[in-house]
Amino acid sequence: MTDTARILLKPKEDKEIAQGFPWVFDNEIHSVKFAAADGSGIKTTSLADCKVSDGSLVEVCTNAGGFLGTGIINRKSRITVRMIGCAHADIIAADTRSYWEKIVRDAANIRRLNYSDSDSYRLIFGEADFIPGLIVERYCEDDRVYLVVQFLALACEVFRDEIIEALKNVCSPYGIYERSDASVREKEGLAEKSGWIGAERNETITITENGVKIHVDIAHGQKTGYFLDQKFNRARAAEFCKGKKVLDTFSHTGAFGLNAVKAGARKVVSADISQEAVDMINRNIKLNNASKTMEAVCGDVFDLLKKYEADGEKFDVIILDPPAFTKSAKLIQKAYGGYKEINLRAMRLLNEGGILVTCSCSYYFDENTFYSMIMHAAMDSHKRVQVLEKRGAGPDHPVLLGYPKSEYLKCAICRVL
Repeated sequence: MTDTARILLKPKEDKEIAQGFPWVFDNEIHSVKFAAADGSGIKTTSLADCKVSDGSLVEVCTNAGGFLGTGIINRKSRITVRMIGCAHADIIAADTRSYWEKIVRDAANIRRLNYSDSDSYRLIFGEADFIPGLIVERYCEDDRVYLVVQFLALACEVFRDEIIEALKNVCSPYGIYERSDASVREKEGLAEKSGWIGAERNETITITENGVKIHVDIAHGQKTGYFLDQKFNRARAAEFCKGKKVLDTFSHTGAFGLNAVKAGARKVVSADISQEAVDMINRNIKLNNASKTMEAVCGDVFDLLKKYEADGEKFDVIILDPPAFTKSAKLIQKAYGGYKEINLRAMRLLNEGGILVTCSCSYYFDENTFYSMIMHAAMDSHKRVQVLEKRGAGPDHPVLLGYPKSEYLKCAICRVL
C-alpha cells in the first residue's frame, strides 16, 4: 500500500459508486486505512479519528478492500469524498497538471461536436464532466471568449491553479470571472468569493444565441449570468410562435420571448418579478429592435396569471420557465402545488389548440412527478393535453450514468385543447 489513505465503505454501500455515483457520504464509511506518520505501519481508524487532511487524495474501496476509484476527502462536508477518477491516486498525483488538462480538453472536444467557436455553452458541468463541484460557462462575444467559473467544492478548489491553467491552455480566454459566491461553499468549509482572475474586463457582455443578441451580466446576473441549458429548447419553442400571441414568464433575460420574436411572433409579453431582470429584458428588446412586437412586464407570475384570467386575456403560446421551486426532497409537495397552479392557469389562458412550453429545473421534482403534475393540472382546468415533445438540457450538459442529479431539466411542449 502507498501513503494514500484508503476509505473502506460499509457492506453494500459500494454498489452506487460502482455504477458511477460520484459522492461518498459520511454515514457510508466503515473505516479509514492510512500510513502512520511515525512509520509504525498501517493504521485502521474510524472516519472521526483518522488523521488524513481535508483536500487529500484518497482511494475508495469496497468493504473487502476492492479498489473503486480515487477522490478528495472533506470531513467538513456530509459528502465526505467526491470521486475524481478511476485511476489510482499515485497516478493522478504524479502529474496533476496534465491530468486536469486532459479532462478539460476532453470536455471541450465533446462540446465541439454540437457547438461552433462563436457559440456560448457550458464547458464544464461538474461531476458529469469528472470535475466535481466545478461549473465553467464559455461565453463568446464577437471573437472574444469569456469564462465564468464556479468552484463549489473543496474537491476542485484544491486543484484551482491546475484547472485555471488548463482552461487558459484549452480556451485562450480573453477574460475569466469567478462566481464562487454560492452559499453551498459554506457546507464545504469554504468562503464565498467572486471577481476577475487576471485582467479585468467588461462585466456585461453581448452573446448571440440562435441569431438573437443577449446582454449577459457575468458579475451580477443569476448564478453564472445566463441559463445556457435552454438554448435548443428556446429555438424549438420559437417554431410554434410565428404569427402568434406569446406569453413568456419567469423571463430573466427575455431569451424565450426574443427567440419567439425572431421566429415571427405577432406579439410577445415577457414577465419577471425582478425589476433588474425587466430592465435587462428591455435592454435586450432594444438590442434586437423588437420594441414593436415585445414588451416587458414586472410582476409576480402567479398574480399576473390570475389577473390575465380575470381580464379574459388569451394567448396562443405560453412559456413557463420558473426557477427551482424546491432544492430539497422535503419540499416536493409544496413545490408540486406551485408548479400545478401556474400550469393550470396557463392552460386556462390558452386559446384552443394553444401551445404550452413548461419546464422544471429542479432535480428533486423528477420526470414522473413533473408529468403527473401536468396531467393533474389538465384535469383541474378541464383541458385535454397532448405532449408533443419531452426535452431536457442541451448537449453541453451531459448526463452521467449513475448520477441522476445530472439529468435535472424537464421541458415539455404541449398542445392544450
